[in-house]
Amino acid sequence: MQLGNTPVTNHQFCGLHFYLKRDDLLHPQFSGNKARKFLSLLEQPPQDIEKIVGYGSPQANSLYSLAALAHLQNWHFDFYVDHIASYLKQNPNGNYAKALELGARIIEVPPEWKVGTDNTESALKRYLCESSDVLMVEEGGRMPIAEYGIKGLANELIDWVASQTNSCEDGPLESRQQWVVALPSGTGTTAFYLHKYLQPYGIEVVTTACVGGEDYLKAQFLQLSSTQSQPTIWSLDTKHHFGKLYQDDFQIWTTLMAQTGVEFELLYDPLMWRVLLMHKQKLSGKNLLYIHQGGLLGNESMLPRYQRKFANC
Repeated sequence: MQLGNTPVTNHQFCGLHFYLKRDDLLHPQFSGNKARKFLSLLEQPPQDIEKIVGYGSPQANSLYSLAALAHLQNWHFDFYVDHIASYLKQNPNGNYAKALELGARIIEVPPEWKVGTDNTESALKRYLCESSDVLMVEEGGRMPIAEYGIKGLANELIDWVASQTNSCEDGPLESRQQWVVALPSGTGTTAFYLHKYLQPYGIEVVTTACVGGEDYLKAQFLQLSSTQSQPTIWSLDTKHHFGKLYQDDFQIWTTLMAQTGVEFELLYDPLMWRVLLMHKQKLSGKNLLYIHQGGLLGNESMLPRYQRKFANC
């Protein structure tokens, strides 16, 4: 299983030159940021674990990756969701279908579990018995165990940037031409830990909030550490609702694939690329290194939705 040392390719997009860290080329069941976040559970699993529990969307990339992890480690796996659409139940596809094939139990949270303003996480913690043989994985992998794999990614980036630095330049890596590493954020876990390890080398990490606004993302960062500095956040000048279909997102995704020959995922990457092009002037004189998010299996469900909505556009 290839779980690291992915190649970096060279591209142009809408007049913007960038390098692409091809984490989509990791093992198919562990591609992108989920491979990095869950690597410690594969290589250094907690002792005596018999079951893992996760929660999120029925088409979440984490659902498939955790199902694969549980299958490899011979663990039971329950994944809780707020709702499964009847169409998806009758026509399984994407991450949902693949996770079922790997033995995942995908369970709708009973309404009676929730009290007041309870969310899925708090309901699960209250109703599921805590046990030493059960590990609950927070939504999107937002937990300290993610640091192990993301640190490995950061080290790969540091080594690659160093290999690209002109040998004629003097001084340490952090004093040479500036590099910017860009990636979108859900919980912000990957961006946060990348920033921790890249900042000492003068490599800036830029991200955008895909799930909520900037305040939400900063709050997610604070849950990981209240003392560490945070990545740079860039945003659009208009509100962007997570999961909503935008023609501009579909257009940029289509153009990106046409110009680079690389397929990106449809939920997070289009927004990040819109943000990068909007703030293009801030990248002047800098080298841009984009982290491919993997998650291409999710396109099986997202792409038909876009094609239906914008078929006549």
